Amino acid sequence: MLNSGRPRGGSGEWEQPFWQQRGWILSAGFLLVLVVLAVFTLMTRDDGGAPRAVGSPSPSRSTGQGGGVGGGAGGQDSRPAGCRTDDSDQEKPTAAPKDVYWKALGTGLTPASKSAGPLKFDGPVWYCYAHTPMGAVFAAHAITGHLAYPGWREVVDRQFVPGAGRDAYITKRSTVKDKSVSGRPDEVTFVGFSVLSYNKRETTLTLLGGKPSEGRYGAVSMTLRWQDGDWKIVADSHGTIYSGTSQVNSTNGFVTWRD
Repeated sequence: MLNSGRPRGGSGEWEQPFWQQRGWILSAGFLLVLVVLAVFTLMTRDDGGAPRAVGSPSPSRSTGQGGGVGGGAGGQDSRPAGCRTDDSDQEKPTAAPKDVYWKALGTGLTPASKSAGPLKFDGPVWYCYAHTPMGAVFAAHAITGHLAYPGWREVVDRQFVPGAGRDAYITKRSTVKDKSVSGRPDEVTFVGFSVLSYNKRETTLTLLGGKPSEGRYGAVSMTLRWQDGDWKIVADSHGTIYSGTSQVNSTNGFVTWRD
């Protein structure tokens, strides 16, 4: 089911916003990240600029201290109890971790790692990620993967940066029907990822999904921020969480999940 291959040089093909490609919008169902197209069409109907967080951080819900190089931005270094990870690898990944496993999420599968996270599961909220680029990658997969299904509101409340952007996202998402957690398995899969920029406070990355057997892929870019001891999605003031979404013709420029 999963694509095989190694990270290759970038092609830059994902830079053109998908909402400018009418033909691809009509066939975007192959992208797992856009499993409920209506939701993400709403989220990306604005100008496609890079997301910016709005509002101030909420008080931390967590207790305990992180291990390794962990800790939060702006002096916040608390983590949920038991969320100790090895945060020593701060480099952009060039290969997927060896301990990747695939966990059922709705009607599909989502990558996870026993070292990078998620280490904790509370209903639809999968949390406790390493304070590393790889931890952010796994957080992006799990958080966005839950947005189409029942329980999405709790995910947004706990795993989005609070502020006007999160509020706008909730308003738009509330108008869309949840996808059923049962039924025909998804025909598409997560294929790979690329970390575009990273520091301990914030990272921007791209997720790649599609049908490898048909050479059809789609990519979405987003920003996450380290806050209250974990990675959270950043939404801009319009409620947009994707800074770029496009059709991609190959896995060039992405780290693929399996060799």
